[in-house]
Amino acid sequence: MKLTQPFTKAPEDAQDRKAVEPVICYPVDSLEQPELELYQNSRQSAEKVSEVLVKPRTAECFNVPAGHFFRITSVEGSQVGDLNLWNAENLFERFYSGKTRALHGTHLSTGDRMWSSFPSLRPMATIVHDTLDWYGFDEFGGSVHDVIGTRCDPYTNNLLSDGGQYHYCCHSNLTRALAEKANLSLEEAELHVHDVLNVFMCTGFTRDTGQYFMKASPVRPDDYIEFFAEIDLLGGLSACPGGDCSTKHSSDVASCHPLLVEVLKPQLDTLDGWQKPKLNGYDRSHGL
Repeated sequence: MKLTQPFTKAPEDAQDRKAVEPVICYPVDSLEQPELELYQNSRQSAEKVSEVLVKPRTAECFNVPAGHFFRITSVEGSQVGDLNLWNAENLFERFYSGKTRALHGTHLSTGDRMWSSFPSLRPMATIVHDTLDWYGFDEFGGSVHDVIGTRCDPYTNNLLSDGGQYHYCCHSNLTRALAEKANLSLEEAELHVHDVLNVFMCTGFTRDTGQYFMKASPVRPDDYIEFFAEIDLLGGLSACPGGDCSTKHSSDVASCHPLLVEVLKPQLDTLDGWQKPKLNGYDRSHGL
């Protein structure tokens, strides 16, 4: 974090330098916009074809065919979840939270897309409904559904707890779930677990030190976030051991609750004109 008492004396033009107006790094005006009206009309005909209940301090994997919807719902109590997405046919194509953040901002909501890793860089899923979109940003700069946190993990916990061994962090939960689903060893599966969409989590950066913070999630039972699968997906969702993340994560004492994942299939004729997104068009010559 930045020093409160810098070692270097500010130059005479320090205020002028700091007053330069910012420029958006990745203007998205040229991006093809999702056809939300098409998706939402199609959603009206969709029928549930499968569901999985993610128990507290565990994770589950689930499949979502392209052109289907999936919904994550808070049940029983306030609970946040860590979401991974993979191409169901190729685990090396996976959700790229950093590029998604660069394109859509620190927190996602309706109309935003979850983009895949290089070299594919294409939409994997589009958010079509979010019952917490009313929250916006609070007075602390916090909001929900972030792509700034990485996932709670046993390595950082070990580092900050003087050697503690905790096995139910979201990273470990997702590793176990993927290993079972994809018939991989823990070592193989762990390499595919990646930075997440923190579903329902309320987070931001402190204004004085720029540190990542969390606070009690505003999610309540029956709140949900719903996605449209742009490609065939394998999803992984961990019900975070921090519960609503009002105090700490990596905890055996926080009040935790399950999360429900439902997969819904629309009638095909309601998606007329929709096509799976193509792989990124860069030629990969890298200047040679």
